[in-house]
Amino acid sequence: MEQWSKTARFPATATDEDPVFAVPNLLTYARIAAVPLIAACLFVFYVFGAGLWLRWVALAIFILAAVTDMLDGWYARRFGQWTTLGRMLDPIADKLLVGACLLMLAADGTIVGWSLWAGLIILCREILVSGMREYLAGLRVSVPVSQLGKWKTFMQLLAIGFLLAGEAGDKVLPQTTMIGLTLLWLSALLTLYTGFDYFRAGARHLVRTGS
Repeated sequence: MEQWSKTARFPATATDEDPVFAVPNLLTYARIAAVPLIAACLFVFYVFGAGLWLRWVALAIFILAAVTDMLDGWYARRFGQWTTLGRMLDPIADKLLVGACLLMLAADGTIVGWSLWAGLIILCREILVSGMREYLAGLRVSVPVSQLGKWKTFMQLLAIGFLLAGEAGDKVLPQTTMIGLTLLWLSALLTLYTGFDYFRAGARHLVRTGS
């Protein structure tokens, strides 16, 4: 279950200087910049019928973006470079990456039929949780990410990775797309569970402020 408190969420090594170009922030900027690049690769592949190599390019950019997600947190913890800007942008970058990829994969027909519901579950949950985080932040209630929440993110990224390879991946590893769709459903179920757990943990704060 998510742990909630009104104490500081971040270590005492964080400073008030909030450097815009701290290394963790630069990694987050890179992740945001990767979003239009991945979208462009899938768009050109689908609309203009470009070669399958574009899917490999999209996958390579996506993997690099996913790596920055791990590195920025590690670097911030290791060297105490927590910033207000970084805390705001990090979850936004993750959601932009996941949301944009799901949208483009649905547009090019990789995610179709019932699997669209899995993508919809993921997108709706992320939007709802983001709204609650913003509301509770105004109450100075911290919202640490649970271990299960980290696994949820990992499953989403893994599923999208397989789906980005798509038909190009099917030529190398048969059923690559099917593996991706299966992982997408598993991540959607995990997303539902963590979302329910999140709202259950935060309900007492909503009731208290609404009463």
